[in-house]
Amino acid sequence: MEKPRFLTSENLDQIRIDFGTPTFVYDEKMLRANAKAIKGFPHAFGLFPRYAMKAAPTGAILRIFNNEGIGIDASSEYEVERAVRAGYGTESISLSTQQFPDNFRYWVQDGVKVNLCSLNQIHKFGAWGKGETVGLRFNPGMGSGGTNRTNVGGPSSSFGIWKDDLEEAKKLCKEYDLKVDRIHTHIGSGSDPEVWKKVAGMSLDIVRLFPTVKTLNLGGGYKVARMPDEQATNLQEIGQSVKKLFEEFAEQTNKKLKLEIEPGTFLLAHACSLVTTVQDITSTGPEGYRFLKLDGGMTEILRPSLYGAQHPLVVVPENGQEKYRDPSPIEQVVVGHCCESGDLLTPAPNEPESLAPRLLPKAEIGDFCVIESVGAYCSSMSAKNYNSFPEAAEVLKKSDGSLSVIRKRQTFEQIVENEVAP
Repeated sequence: MEKPRFLTSENLDQIRIDFGTPTFVYDEKMLRANAKAIKGFPHAFGLFPRYAMKAAPTGAILRIFNNEGIGIDASSEYEVERAVRAGYGTESISLSTQQFPDNFRYWVQDGVKVNLCSLNQIHKFGAWGKGETVGLRFNPGMGSGGTNRTNVGGPSSSFGIWKDDLEEAKKLCKEYDLKVDRIHTHIGSGSDPEVWKKVAGMSLDIVRLFPTVKTLNLGGGYKVARMPDEQATNLQEIGQSVKKLFEEFAEQTNKKLKLEIEPGTFLLAHACSLVTTVQDITSTGPEGYRFLKLDGGMTEILRPSLYGAQHPLVVVPENGQEKYRDPSPIEQVVVGHCCESGDLLTPAPNEPESLAPRLLPKAEIGDFCVIESVGAYCSSMSAKNYNSFPEAAEVLKKSDGSLSVIRKRQTFEQIVENEVAP
């Protein structure tokens, strides 16, 4: 039978006894190894990686990356505060947000770097901060992603200042005497090195129009291969082409730009497993399906329901039962615990409404079902509290192999504590 990526059968038994299921389990060794790998991204004149903390903002994860010398890419004022509470200095935090906070002055004065993402944000910042130093995020007109929902560049994306508004952005910055020292672009999640190279070139063309720029941030979106038929981004391949462009830019302009990148998925995806229990099974007959009903679902991992995203599923019999099982796989559909037809863990690729049975060992009630590669955009991007299910616990498998809780399971009292009778 297939084995979980980094969890042993002893780990699974301990998790069920000490923490219950469903539980997210992060692997510290893998988190640290990924941080070291990203610091090896090719660059010409300096590199500063920032963790896109929206991928998984739990404090213990932030502290690991802070210890590894990785900065922070925050997407809201609340993420800034979480990073600071986890021990980050404000000088290591960059804020790029769709909803510009009213209290931005406080964070800017305290050292947080801000990338302005719209013409309105330039107005809002400039009205207060004449003479301040800022970054600008642009949509260069091209994006990449497995689906439209993971593509954050091009005309279908609202992220950043549209390329045709560049001259207006320059005019506003001059009007408010804003010094632009950073340009930021981000295209989404894709693996094609030619797309990365082209967007890097487009971004450098934007830098040419702002003589005070010292740093170009190319965002993140480095695709990982969760499934055997998926293609991962080759960091060295795309990095070398970007490095060469930076060197050519320096020869042409006598300006040596520092590179920033903002990985989230690359750092987290494979470093976490969701441990669930098969709590029920039903069949809809010879013309239908055998359904495995888990004690987790879209309340923990929304990506399959939202994107038709694919995640490896590993069925692990209860301890001592494996020798009695036939390991031959059969087709089974895996669903979550919500009263919601969209709570589906095995949709067709990129088609969240289509059932796609998986070939898995025949599961029985009480077995574990370990959902792999759930570190990024799962615990932080779920249908939290739907059907009033509590938020799952999070556990860290430490470098010494021990298991420690890093986020307690939510209690029922915590679910309802903010409700007030009129």
